[in-house]
Amino acid sequence: MRLRSVASSSAALALAAILVASGVTSCSSDETAPPDGGPSTPPAEGAQTPVAIPGADWETVDPAAAGFDPAKLEEIAATAEQGKSNCLVVVRDGKIAGEWYFNGTDQHSAQEVFSVTKSITSTLVGIAQADGDLSITDSASTWIDEWRGTPSEAVTVRNLLSNDSGRQWSMAIDYGDLVQAADRTAFAVGLSQEHPPGQVWAYNNSAIQTLEQVLQEATGQEVAAFAEERLFGPLGMADTEMTTDAAGNTSTFFGAKSTCRDMARFGLLMLNEGRWGDEQIVPAEWVEEATGAPSTELNAAYGYLWWLNHEGIVGSPLAASDLSAAADPSTRRGRLVPGAPEDMFWAIGLGNQIVQVDPGSRTVVVRLGSGELRPQPPTFGPAEASTVVTQALVDD
Repeated sequence: MRLRSVASSSAALALAAILVASGVTSCSSDETAPPDGGPSTPPAEGAQTPVAIPGADWETVDPAAAGFDPAKLEEIAATAEQGKSNCLVVVRDGKIAGEWYFNGTDQHSAQEVFSVTKSITSTLVGIAQADGDLSITDSASTWIDEWRGTPSEAVTVRNLLSNDSGRQWSMAIDYGDLVQAADRTAFAVGLSQEHPPGQVWAYNNSAIQTLEQVLQEATGQEVAAFAEERLFGPLGMADTEMTTDAAGNTSTFFGAKSTCRDMARFGLLMLNEGRWGDEQIVPAEWVEEATGAPSTELNAAYGYLWWLNHEGIVGSPLAASDLSAAADPSTRRGRLVPGAPEDMFWAIGLGNQIVQVDPGSRTVVVRLGSGELRPQPPTFGPAEASTVVTQALVDD
């Protein structure tokens, strides 16, 4: 087995992108069956009972009434403030049970959420599949003409979502050349195929950016407009937008700007198995495929552009103090956050931008903060966010 360790990072200024420390391992993986992406349907019998969704304004509830120890929540909020957070929001059963703002921010303060954008992109792919515009089992070359007749023709949309596409990767490419390219999609599409798909796992921003071309060609809409029409608008995410490069291409690997409350709406959609009130925004089957099980044997902590807490070989996002602490996924076994529920999942971005969803306790936790390239203590990452469930929740 060949191995090369990969520590991914991004800078908010020149080299901005989302921070995840990962590894690349040579090994084959077995793919699981993808969702069928059928039309919108009511919740299936036996499915999780939907929780309340907010209108234009959120309903708030006393922390104790929501089952939390108020003193412990305040302690966690203090840790978040010390960890260079701009905001922290705790939602249970669709109601805000705790909300804190720091550094002069408020509920309308939108900021870059870095690779949380990837999880948004995943959801857009799920919506497009439900519409019948694409299937993730299709070759991405169906919409990327440049890959036809080349080794990249074997890359499926699912490979791009799973980060096992085998597309060319290096730190210089992913966090320098890609970010600085005037046309990021053309740059990403034009890279070479380093490995056959399904054999290596790499946190590959360039490969994910090619989903911009897939989505635009498949849906016939600019990705940012598609996101606004089909996701942000229906959820009431009024302070959220996807951004574009100099050529007008939507950035699909980073670049979204949002607020703690809007990101809580996004997390609540996933908690509700894709349903928002009477509308099935994305199929429940997609939510299960994207967040319910690893998308590849190469990384038990990764679904379809979402981070998971499943036991196994783990390549983890760097949520601690330094890139050198990145886990080698060929040797590290365990969970992303030991002690947290196995079915907890996250959207995670550079500097610990966090959307945490815990189906078992029906909670969503959002933390946004500074986009440090190399977070220095004190920090507030997924491990700290998980304590809302493991320590502060006392009445389940």
